[in-house]
Amino acid sequence: MSTSSQHQFRYTQTPSKVLHLRNLPWECSEEELKELCKPFGKIVNTKCNVGANRNQAFVEFVDLNQAISMVSYYASSSEPAMVRGKTVYIQYSNRHEIVNNKSPGDIPGNVLLVTIEGVEAGDVSIDVIHLVFSAFGFVHKIATFEKTAGFQALIQFTDAETASAARDALDGRSIPRYLLPAHVGSCNLRISYSAHKDLNIKFQSNRSRDYTNPMLPVNYTAIEGTVQTAIGPDGKRKEPESNVLLASIENMQYAVTVDVLHTVFSAFGTVQKIAIFEKNGQTQALIQYPDVITAAAAREALEGHCIYDGGYCFQ
Repeated sequence: MSTSSQHQFRYTQTPSKVLHLRNLPWECSEEELKELCKPFGKIVNTKCNVGANRNQAFVEFVDLNQAISMVSYYASSSEPAMVRGKTVYIQYSNRHEIVNNKSPGDIPGNVLLVTIEGVEAGDVSIDVIHLVFSAFGFVHKIATFEKTAGFQALIQFTDAETASAARDALDGRSIPRYLLPAHVGSCNLRISYSAHKDLNIKFQSNRSRDYTNPMLPVNYTAIEGTVQTAIGPDGKRKEPESNVLLASIENMQYAVTVDVLHTVFSAFGTVQKIAIFEKNGQTQALIQYPDVITAAAAREALEGHCIYDGGYCFQ
């Protein structure tokens, strides 16, 4: 056995699935530790940058035999364990698991806390967030808000496995450029786990959505609108015009769906958003267009008319 190997290991301790690594490079990362240990098994926990010089660490294998395999390999190898060109000294730890290493944001759960860097609150819509994250599974709820860290969102999945898949794939990545406004250069996602298990969404809005409860009341600020005040020929103010229409549907004999409304209203221009809700026993809907002119054209053509001959009238 080589002299370097003798110095690398201590055999006086009982084997443990937790290994103690010394002489690591400054600020050695968890990724570097996992890369070193990967050939021998799965690492389930780490504790990095330990000691006065922050050059020690602990790694925990899922199985004792995997830890023994790593120690045995380097004990008999002429090539020492290396990280960034430095020889790493390995020994069994006197602990059998690593505890309290992970912050709450690292403990897997079904709700993700997403910080969207480089954007303002209005730059990334809740629909874009839903589109990006629903690629990994059914999104139950979303709540967005602003904190000192920036624009953030809580995203609830069915289970921790689905949330973990989304976090692993998207953390540190950017939302696709074509989904962002032209003035936004880039926006990175910083994702951790939230301690929440079930988000309390009180109403559908442009800041919060519950995709499991379509009958949840809609906040009238749910859809962003622009309002223009018009002056009539008599010099008096007319009813303010907006790019969002409020449609009341009367004489209903069958359920009116979002698809039906989209078919009717998209004949006048691009429909950006639709929200259907019940108020005072009447079915109503908010329909958002890109601009006031398109909304006004749709209103003029459809107000008082029926969706189908003999049925559903708009007011």
